[in-house]
Amino acid sequence: MRRLRNISRDYDWGSSDDIPRFLREPENGRPVAEVWMGTHPLGSSTVDTDDGEVSLASLAGELPFMLKLLAASTPLSIQVHPNAQQAEAGFATEERAGIPIDAPHRVYRDTHHKPEMVYALTTFDTLVGFRPTAEILRILSAVESPLAASLAESLNARPGFGGIVRVVETLLEDKPDVAEIDRIVTSCRDLAAQGIDIRRAYVTAVEIAEHHPGDVGVVISLLLNRLTLQPGEAAFLDAGIIHAHLHGMCLEVMVSSDNVLRAGLTSKHLDPGGLVDCLDEGMSRLARVTPEQFGFSTDVFSPPAEEFALSITQCSRAEPDGAVLPDAPRRIVVCIGGEVEVVNEQGERERLHRGESVYADESDGSLRGVGTGELAQGYRPTAETTDAALTDLI
Repeated sequence: MRRLRNISRDYDWGSSDDIPRFLREPENGRPVAEVWMGTHPLGSSTVDTDDGEVSLASLAGELPFMLKLLAASTPLSIQVHPNAQQAEAGFATEERAGIPIDAPHRVYRDTHHKPEMVYALTTFDTLVGFRPTAEILRILSAVESPLAASLAESLNARPGFGGIVRVVETLLEDKPDVAEIDRIVTSCRDLAAQGIDIRRAYVTAVEIAEHHPGDVGVVISLLLNRLTLQPGEAAFLDAGIIHAHLHGMCLEVMVSSDNVLRAGLTSKHLDPGGLVDCLDEGMSRLARVTPEQFGFSTDVFSPPAEEFALSITQCSRAEPDGAVLPDAPRRIVVCIGGEVEVVNEQGERERLHRGESVYADESDGSLRGVGTGELAQGYRPTAETTDAALTDLI
C-alpha cells in the first residue's frame, strides 16, 4: 500500500472551510473546491518511494477512474461531459490546433468520456437532466415574462427532447438581455413568496441569480430537474447529461477525465455550441443509485459504467478482525469518517484519519478496515459485478 498526497483546486465556487475542515487542515481564506485522487496528467497524486516522491501514475500506470472530494458554496457551471467518440475527436482537433493542454480555453484535455457518480457527504443539491416537457410548460406558463412566453410557445410547437434542446440553443445563441432575465427572476421570486412552486424550479432560479445575476444559466435552470441527496445517497451522471451542482460536499468517482463543456454560471471558458452537440437524451429522472450489499458492513454503488464503482464500508469493533473491502486489482481507499487502519493480506497496516488515502494493487490482496470509521474505495468493477439499480431522482 502507498499513502497518497493529493492536489487541491481553488476554483472560485469552492468552500473556504468545508474541505480544510474535512482534511483537518487550517483555513487560509481561499476557496478549496476539489481534491483529486488518481493519475490524471493534470493532477496526479504522488507517493513516496526509496527514490523520493513520484507520481502515482509512474507507479501504477494510468488508472481508469479517479476520486474527488468536491465542496461547493456557490453553483457550478451548467455543463455536459462528452462521450468517448466526441472526446477522441475533440482532443485530436485541439491537438492539431496546437492549444496547450492546460490552456484556459482548452475543452478536451484527454481522450476519455466522463460519466461520474456523486456520493453525498453532506446534504448535496444538484441539477440533473431535463424536466419532462409538460412540467417545463407548467413552469414557464406561470412566469410573467415575454421571454418565458416565447420559450413556452417554441416548446409547444416542438415538444420532447428535440424541442427542449432547441430552447437551450435559442437561449445560448441569442442571449437575453439582463433586464429580461431579471424580470424572470422577479416573477419567480413573487411566485415562491406566494407559496407557488413546481418541483422547486422558482426557488432554484432565485437562488442561482443571487450568485450569477443576469446569467442565461438562470433561465436554463428552469428546464432542469433539481435533486437533493442526503449523506450516504448517490446519483449517476452519464456522459451527455446536462447538470450543475448547486451546494454541498460530496465524494465523486468518475472516469479519469477533465473534459467539460460549459454554457453558463461560470467565469471559465464557455463552449455553448459544443455543449449542445454533446447533449444526450437526458429526459429520464433515473439517477439515484441503489447500492448492493457486500458482506455485513459495505454498500457497493456500481452504476452502468465499466470504469468505476464505489464501495462504502462502515468499520466498527463489532468486527474485531476488520471489515473486508470488495477486492480489486487497483484501488484507491480514502477515509471519510473516524479513524481506520487499512490492513492488507501481508499484515501491513496504514492508519487513516478522515481525508487521508492510500493506493493498493494486486500485491496487497484483500483489504480489511479495522477501527471505528468509514472507508470509501474507488475501483474498477469486475465483469461479474451487477450494475446497481437506478431509481427516480424525485
